[in-house]
Amino acid sequence: MKFTKMQGCGNDYVYVNGFTEKIEQEKKPEIVRRLSDRHFGIGGDGVIFINPSDEADFEMEMFNADGTRSQMCGNGIRCVAKFVYDKGLTDSEHITIISGGAVKYLDLTVDKKDAGDRGNVSKVRVNMGKPILKPSDIPVVCEGERAIDTPITVLGKEYRMTCVSMGNPHAVIFMDGVADLDLEKIGPYFENHEVFPERVNTEFVEIIDRKTVSMRVWERGTGETLACGTGCCAIAVACVLNGLTENAITVKVLGGELEIEWAGEDSVVYMTGPAVTVFEGEVEV
Repeated sequence: MKFTKMQGCGNDYVYVNGFTEKIEQEKKPEIVRRLSDRHFGIGGDGVIFINPSDEADFEMEMFNADGTRSQMCGNGIRCVAKFVYDKGLTDSEHITIISGGAVKYLDLTVDKKDAGDRGNVSKVRVNMGKPILKPSDIPVVCEGERAIDTPITVLGKEYRMTCVSMGNPHAVIFMDGVADLDLEKIGPYFENHEVFPERVNTEFVEIIDRKTVSMRVWERGTGETLACGTGCCAIAVACVLNGLTENAITVKVLGGELEIEWAGEDSVVYMTGPAVTVFEGEVEV
């Protein structure tokens, strides 16, 4: 099976062209676990299959490193856009991609050496849709119509969380000292907390100023990653809902920076960031 390794802000996945590589569906979880292993496989935060679609230009079929399905990955979908353009699967700089049943709209920034050069994608802006704030739809078990600055106790300590779904569930925790956080210890307890019926991605966020925040993330099914695109979108929404930042912010992740915009109620979230091809290869499956 041919593959391409790609990353967005260090959030790295193995990408497979589903137009040409035909893998039986029931075999995918085990193949994903093997390929994602950083010691015995290719290594990555998961595997993404790029498939044909009747509802959009392309489908993104995403798997976490543990072989479970995920509905959306912000860094992943930018890399899908780069893949399909750079590989000549599309000539358009404006495309649609469906993932987890939701269609996203993407604008590609193409770097060209001269007028006759087709160029390659370096950056992608994604319309990530409207954030989901209703607790039962995130899902999170809590009282009230929204989970904003809601208490949660983990390992005997109370934290305050704001919960948002961007097609996948997020719990945003604002705190100081994010760099010194023992994420390997507390991350799994947040992920598997009883208030999250489908587990959760947890972002630990430190406010730098009204336009800049830094974060670390524990992703369900994967662990700590260098970036999480949907998580950065959830952070921007949580920041606005809690009155902590402006509507457009830079989110500093371990692997780089993402630009996120949310105008507020009833508005969509826009995410802009890089997409990079690391290497290509072929592996026996």
